Amino acid sequence: MNLLKFLTSKTFFKHLAIALAVVVVLVFGLLKYLDITTNHGEEIPVPDLSKMKVEIAKEKLEDLGLQLILLDTVNFNSDMPPYSVVEQDPKAESTVKNGRKIYVKINAGEYDDVTLPALKGKTFRQVSANIKSLGLKEGKITYKPHIAKDEVLSVTQKGKVLKSGDKVKKNSTVDFVLGDGKEYYIENTFDNNNDDEGVQ
Repeated sequence: MNLLKFLTSKTFFKHLAIALAVVVVLVFGLLKYLDITTNHGEEIPVPDLSKMKVEIAKEKLEDLGLQLILLDTVNFNSDMPPYSVVEQDPKAESTVKNGRKIYVKINAGEYDDVTLPALKGKTFRQVSANIKSLGLKEGKITYKPHIAKDEVLSVTQKGKVLKSGDKVKKNSTVDFVLGDGKEYYIENTFDNNNDDEGVQ
């Protein structure tokens, strides 16, 4: 009876109102705190980092409250500066929240080395496709007297004679010395002349 009387009294409703007010204040405060800590409604446009040196890109992102995470180094691209950003995720102009990580891939500092296969003694036609598949360029071609026409006598780069197993930079140029196929005819002519003299 006393409980029923209390539940219907002004004191009970007064305490109930106070409790509800406290709950409302606490909920409002919690929501406000979450808005502040998660930057609700505040989004940052991601800048275009393309061709930007990784150190500069990192500083730029940090100034905006973002983080740069280096994923990988890709094969050298001569159209991009060495050690510059070639890919980024999220893309430029995307909107993200403060503290978001921006993942990037950067250009290598130079071309990779490739191993030169055995080329001497093969025809130029045989080695031409091989050279291109390695990412090398055909340079100057000179001919020397040799019995086999277009046979590779030597491969050089900047005056240095290269051999099988040597390392050269991808996209670099190699020069070739080939046989002209005339040595046989010179020798044959010389021998024929001697034969003629012997007959006389």
